[in-house]
Amino acid sequence: MPLFQNATFFISAHHLRDLPPASGIEVAFAGRSNAGKSSALNTLANHNRLAFVSKQPGRTQLINFFTLGNDRHLVDLPGYGYAKVPEAMRAHWQNVLARYLSERSSLGGLVLVMDSRHPLTPLDRQMLD
Repeated sequence: MPLFQNATFFISAHHLRDLPPASGIEVAFAGRSNAGKSSALNTLANHNRLAFVSKQPGRTQLINFFTLGNDRHLVDLPGYGYAKVPEAMRAHWQNVLARYLSERSSLGGLVLVMDSRHPLTPLDRQMLD
């Protein structure tokens, strides 16, 4: 898809205050830790190293924005679920992600990436709702 092949890294954010101004349109990729969100972005962009991919769950710990130009972005969100991170970090990300998903005015779409080898969890169902 030529549109996505122009994707380039734009910015990473740890807190909501670090996000770029909410303008244009964003499509975010969400899912459990290690479900394949970063891999899906790389495949769409036909680029092996646009988004960092790891076999270790929980490696994406920032909200990563990739620009497509013309104020359009793809957003790689940190995974939720079984990542082995300190409880304080898990609580921080639950809050940041919940607020990003519910309050971000430029969020125009959400791709929920699921691993078909694992059944839906209560967190997955919450995301679907």
